[in-house]
Amino acid sequence: MATGLLLSLVSNANEAPASAVKVDVVTSMSLAATAELMGTVHSKMHVPITAGVSGRVDWVAAPGSFVTAGGELVKMDMLPLKLSRAEHVAQLKRAKVNRDYYANEVNRLETLRKTNATSQFQLDQTRSQFELAEADIEIAQLQLEQIDDQISRATVTAPYDGVVTERLVLAGTDVNRSDVLSRFLDTEHLEARVFVPVKYLAFLRLGNELTLANEQQELDAAITAVIPSADPRSQTFEVRVEIPSHLNSQWAAGQLVKVTVPTQQAQPTLTVHRDALILRKDGTYVVKVGADNKVSRLPVKVGKGTFERVSVSGELYDGDKVAIRGAERLQDGQTVVIQ
Repeated sequence: MATGLLLSLVSNANEAPASAVKVDVVTSMSLAATAELMGTVHSKMHVPITAGVSGRVDWVAAPGSFVTAGGELVKMDMLPLKLSRAEHVAQLKRAKVNRDYYANEVNRLETLRKTNATSQFQLDQTRSQFELAEADIEIAQLQLEQIDDQISRATVTAPYDGVVTERLVLAGTDVNRSDVLSRFLDTEHLEARVFVPVKYLAFLRLGNELTLANEQQELDAAITAVIPSADPRSQTFEVRVEIPSHLNSQWAAGQLVKVTVPTQQAQPTLTVHRDALILRKDGTYVVKVGADNKVSRLPVKVGKGTFERVSVSGELYDGDKVAIRGAERLQDGQTVVIQ
């Protein structure tokens, strides 16, 4: 009896204590082979701000100024336009006085004509002058509307929220209508543009997501445009990917970014977390945790992958548990405690 007890104690002493491990589930998912290409961030709107009227510039917003939609970007000297408007108001008033005079004359001559106190020729001539006076009023009103339109365009406002990136003229400069005065950038609506080899055209569709990365951030964003017109020299076509506005604080127009694009059709495959891989000189292994919490080390072949997961082939099945932490020193058959 004493001998049996001694053997039991020796056996328990030889058994390795249970180790704590963290596990992940083997998952079947579609992974496509990818390539990293360099793209450039662009603003969807980076427009030149032009002069709405000819004249002298009073003020132009400085580069770096953030201007909300409807805010002032350029102000022109208004004095010549205001004087011209005052002149046209006076001309309109004069035309109305002239129209009223001939209206009274027509009424007076029509009364006289009934008693043959005036000729039909004089009546017809006065009616013509009255109609010309009415036409003069219409012309004066149109000229006044044109001046008002020029006054409204003398102050150029921002078409959207954005930043002035360049100022091309200073206050006091005489400019002509349509001269470029500054450039205005939309900082809220950004997109990445990348030129992709034409052989990958079949794997890129509208709405598919591509991974964009810069030094501060990585994100998945949807393709908004595929332009299937290949450059004859580079044999590439353009793809545009919209950067979500709520994530664009770390992105700037003109910035170079990495764009991960698929290079072949995705196929379902078993995948494990990268931390499950144990690299040794004789191969790559994973440690499978069985239903009885005993482990077995299995050799695997590693295929393509993503930032977190890689495809593997070996004696694994969808739903198996593999250790991703605490597996390096485990031995086959050892019991573990799952954290």
